[in-house]
Amino acid sequence: MTIQVTRVARALGAVVSGVDLSDELSQPDIDRLGELLIEHQILFFRGQPITPQQHARFAARFGTLHVHPIYPVLPELPEIMLIDTHPGFLPDNDNWHTDVTFSQTPPMAGILAAKLLPAAGGDTLWSSSSAVYETLSAPLRLFLEGLTAQHSVAKSFPAERWANDPASKSRYERAVAKHPPVNHPVVRTHPVSGRKGLFVNEGFTTHINELSPHESQAVLAFLFAQAGRPELTVRWNWKVDDIAFWDNRVTQHYAIADYLPERRTMHRATVNGDKPF
Repeated sequence: MTIQVTRVARALGAVVSGVDLSDELSQPDIDRLGELLIEHQILFFRGQPITPQQHARFAARFGTLHVHPIYPVLPELPEIMLIDTHPGFLPDNDNWHTDVTFSQTPPMAGILAAKLLPAAGGDTLWSSSSAVYETLSAPLRLFLEGLTAQHSVAKSFPAERWANDPASKSRYERAVAKHPPVNHPVVRTHPVSGRKGLFVNEGFTTHINELSPHESQAVLAFLFAQAGRPELTVRWNWKVDDIAFWDNRVTQHYAIADYLPERRTMHRATVNGDKPF
């Protein structure tokens, strides 16, 4: 097969065609997709009606798979996270965030498949954390390098959301106990490209350790706001069986919750990563 690539936005994003993700892809094809991921930070694929098993198999070609400690997963395949949002299970990913930064080794990548969509709405935006960093002035970049920030699972997943159902509450309490707050560098270096990017996000980052509370609040508010600058983002209008494959080390994303009371169902596989530096 011949892989074709069409750039979507200036800062990040490309549509990839000429590949069937339900197939057992050759190693050269996997290597090529890995190269494109580094180059474009997020890859979009149209018309990919993969099963959960095929989804997990494709994701596992890039590393071991993460099982989310709180969010629902497919009972028969816990490596596939179920993001099924509706009035009975409200969305909580409608903010700028990088997945699972409450872990000592946050994921390398996420692979999201659209299964059920509302008649309108439900787009997702991605932002390039490296492009954001590169737009900052040199003195500000110098100030941020060497700082560390704390990330907490409880910030993005507050206890009251999971308190009504005993099974969910128990799973939540186990996850919080297993994942105490962690510290990561405010500026992260990509382990493959060497490109630097901001590594703080509104979803999980609570404060910058080396600053006073007021200073930390002011600096983080400024940095969080940069993720949403339109020229540093790409917006994807989903169709059923679309797949998005993003580099979680240098991106943030925001799932727009503008479709309720309709339902939106997505499957996500998450590839484990390494310790940020």
